[in-house]
Amino acid sequence: MDKKTYTILVSSNRRGETRSFCLAASWLKGVLVLSVILFVLFSAMAVDYVGLLLETGENKRLRAENSLLTRQFQVIESKVNSLENSLERIRVTEAKLRRITDVDQEDRTIQLAMGSSPKAGQAFLEFNRDGEKNSSEFLSKDSLFLEKPPLDIAKKELSRAKTENYALLSIRIDRVVKTSGLREQGIIELYETLSERESLLNSTPSIKPARGWYTSRFGYRIDPFSGKPVMHQGLDIAAPPGTPVKSPADGVVSYVGYESGYGKLVAIDHGYGVKTRFAHNSQIFVEVGQKVKRWDVISAVGNTGRSSGPHVHYEVRVHGVPIDPTNYILND
Repeated sequence: MDKKTYTILVSSNRRGETRSFCLAASWLKGVLVLSVILFVLFSAMAVDYVGLLLETGENKRLRAENSLLTRQFQVIESKVNSLENSLERIRVTEAKLRRITDVDQEDRTIQLAMGSSPKAGQAFLEFNRDGEKNSSEFLSKDSLFLEKPPLDIAKKELSRAKTENYALLSIRIDRVVKTSGLREQGIIELYETLSERESLLNSTPSIKPARGWYTSRFGYRIDPFSGKPVMHQGLDIAAPPGTPVKSPADGVVSYVGYESGYGKLVAIDHGYGVKTRFAHNSQIFVEVGQKVKRWDVISAVGNTGRSSGPHVHYEVRVHGVPIDPTNYILND
């Protein structure tokens, strides 16, 4: 049985120029199948190549977005850190005001809303992070940071570390916003209370009496002369000789004189059981019975008495009991 063939005639417009090609049907089918396969392979390669080009462009876009988000995140985090530090300074100042003006009790609702306080020696930021461990309710509500996070470039999803960072920042922002509102309410209440006690406030020591640096604080220390531990009942502020010493509050000068160990000494009675003492002066500019106001210059820094260098020894006594003067310095 003869195999089926196909004859292809190719004719020219010139006379006598006609060519014929005889092709077996099986060969023609093979060529056709091969052509189809090659076309399909080429088309697949072209589609894949176009896809790679598109994915490369998308990766570049994601990389740029990720870089921008990272910079924005760092800026926001630095601002949150600054705000947390500011709130901590406000908290310390408010605590001092309440202590020195005998307004120790905060509103119970504020205490309950604020939760526990930092432990002794525990940093404010560390305390915040401890509270974040039990703050899962914030995470379930914060869709901005958790429901649709930005995609990671390599794995097409946000890495676990970055997810935790965004979540912690979200919690910290919520905490700062809440804390600032409650702290504002506490400050307003304190202001209203202190406004009613204007006389007490004016007579309460609240400033650093001289510009200088602390060389010895309140409490037990090694005596520089005897080498033995003794109770230091005041605060030493070193400064150049002649530096002005100012009254920390309104009051009446109750003592001016020379005492062994203290040298030239000035004492001021501020009323309400509060007295201040200033020792080792080089000069004294006030006299007994004289009324003074806060910021009035009362003496000059010196080195009189039992002193190892020019400084002012500053004491605060409440009903005769020495108190740490740093609790009565708000402008430090």
